[in-house]
Amino acid sequence: MTVTVTRTTVPEHGIVRYASIGGLELEAGGYLPDVTLAYETWGTLNADGSNAILIEHALTGSTHVTRGDSDEPGWWEQLAGPGAPVDTDRFFVVSINIVGGCYGSTGPSSPAPDGTPWGSRFPLVTLRDSTVAEARLADQLGIGSWYAVLGGSMGGARALEWAVTYPERVKRCAVISVGAASTAEQIAFAQAQTLAIRQDPNFNGGDYYGGPFPEDGLALARRIAHITYRSAAELEGRFGREPQAPESPLQADCLSARGRYQVESYLDHQGNKLVQRFDANSYIAITEALMSHDVCRGRGTLAETLARSEARFFIAAVDSDRLYFPSQSQELARALPGDVDVHLIQAPIGHDGFLTEIGQLGNQLRQHLLP
Repeated sequence: MTVTVTRTTVPEHGIVRYASIGGLELEAGGYLPDVTLAYETWGTLNADGSNAILIEHALTGSTHVTRGDSDEPGWWEQLAGPGAPVDTDRFFVVSINIVGGCYGSTGPSSPAPDGTPWGSRFPLVTLRDSTVAEARLADQLGIGSWYAVLGGSMGGARALEWAVTYPERVKRCAVISVGAASTAEQIAFAQAQTLAIRQDPNFNGGDYYGGPFPEDGLALARRIAHITYRSAAELEGRFGREPQAPESPLQADCLSARGRYQVESYLDHQGNKLVQRFDANSYIAITEALMSHDVCRGRGTLAETLARSEARFFIAAVDSDRLYFPSQSQELARALPGDVDVHLIQAPIGHDGFLTEIGQLGNQLRQHLLP
């Protein structure tokens, strides 16, 4: 008699895993004991560990860059996957949820040593701190150096920090839609967002777990952010002054009864979507981590700082970006050793073009970063 054995393949590509990396001493003076990092991987690490690529997520992004063994679409499908520029049939691709996040890594909603959520007690974690944490995970995965580290927006800032903090561990680095440091204007936009959350009546100083969630504050923070993610031309072209039918902004016997313009409805939608998937304290923690972004801190001039890196750089910007202006990418490129081009994504959408239009750079990425 022949016995047929059916083997079930355990999903492993694009599935969230968790790793404990120990305690983390923080740049600003705080301490996190027994930090957990959530991460996903795609592809297979080769014998000498030389084909690993780290993709860093942006502010409210998750680790789910591309599909893998799940049916859930990733947020950068044009960039990573079988046959994509970051080819998961060729590379071992890793994405890590930042410390302070709410997609599985230790963050404000995680249990503190006393068993209750960290909440208001969660310390400031800088992007440099998160890089140290990620290096420990890379050690656990057997990755001595990255073939490439890349990201857009906050992800690009994280990639840049990797290239300077661990120069011997980064061979190539793609910095997309972000500069060398958060500017005063970017910090100002960020402060308006965090203050919107902190002033929500339900925020309770950050200790709202077990009670009403500060939904209104988080939704308002997202509205403020989203305006900076889209260009004036994009908003005008899509919405103009059109009312959100059947509402009318110009027919009401009192202000509270006024209908909305389409652009108002759009921002309401964006705010409400984020409330369904993100923690308000994590939004503050990560936003303030991005406010801390300054690759030169304690390292000298920009040219001196970048000279520490051994990586080949790929710099890109969105031509219509009004949050991280292309001039900031150009400043970064000029300070790098050698002749480094700034590759432009041409998209009227604004900053979010680094996500939606990354396919425009497919050939350039293959030629200049991932040969």
